[in-house]
Amino acid sequence: MKYTVITGASSGIGYATALAFASRGKNLILAARRQDKLEQLKVEIAKINQHLDVIVKSVDLSVAENAHTFYESLKNYEIETWINNAGFGNFASVGEHNLKKIQSMLHLNIEALTILSSLFVRDYENVDGTQLINVSSAAGYTLISNFVTYSSTKFYVSAFTEGLAQELQSRGSKMKAKVLAPAVTETEFEKHSLDLNEFQYEGQVPKFHTSKEMAGFMLNLYDSDKTVGIVDESTYEFHLKEPIFPFREGTKKASTAP
Repeated sequence: MKYTVITGASSGIGYATALAFASRGKNLILAARRQDKLEQLKVEIAKINQHLDVIVKSVDLSVAENAHTFYESLKNYEIETWINNAGFGNFASVGEHNLKKIQSMLHLNIEALTILSSLFVRDYENVDGTQLINVSSAAGYTLISNFVTYSSTKFYVSAFTEGLAQELQSRGSKMKAKVLAPAVTETEFEKHSLDLNEFQYEGQVPKFHTSKEMAGFMLNLYDSDKTVGIVDESTYEFHLKEPIFPFREGTKKASTAP
């Protein structure tokens, strides 16, 4: 029995992606802070396919130790796909940052994603059919005013994942690493980024995708042999691409053999 792991599954893209993978008959391990939302999602998945095994894990991945503990708790499950979707943003100029919020964002968007990606690669790099999909952003390829710090975290996600994909390919590994880069999507993202109680996309945002549409793009990327799935912010069309950042082979690690 194989599982798809999705972090940040309590709402938005993660929630919709869980439903999309359930429609493919995938057993799921779903992680987020809000246990109640995960339980609601589990009920919705049962309506799609009551025979799927769905494991929910309440965890705050902005704490590095929790990322390690979460991964260790999955040792008895065989994982086929790992989707690092958990993350959040912040709208503010650098000089006006709420640094407590920024520190948490850096821990979640960068540190936790790197820890979980590294552990998954370590254990599953040479297992047939495995995929690692990290969720970045169109802002992970274009720096945006008053969004620089969030955008920089997503540049890291994009560069890290593209580089990992090419490392895996150069080693002949069986795992594929891919990066999904959404543009504005109707989720809780804007609300949390702006520290608002509510945010309505309709009437305030000229163009956006729904979470369900983005989950469809996630499946397109999952099914493809491309590394990058990115939304063009000028047209809002979704494109599958080869790695975008330049990449070159580095110095080979020195042998430790006598």
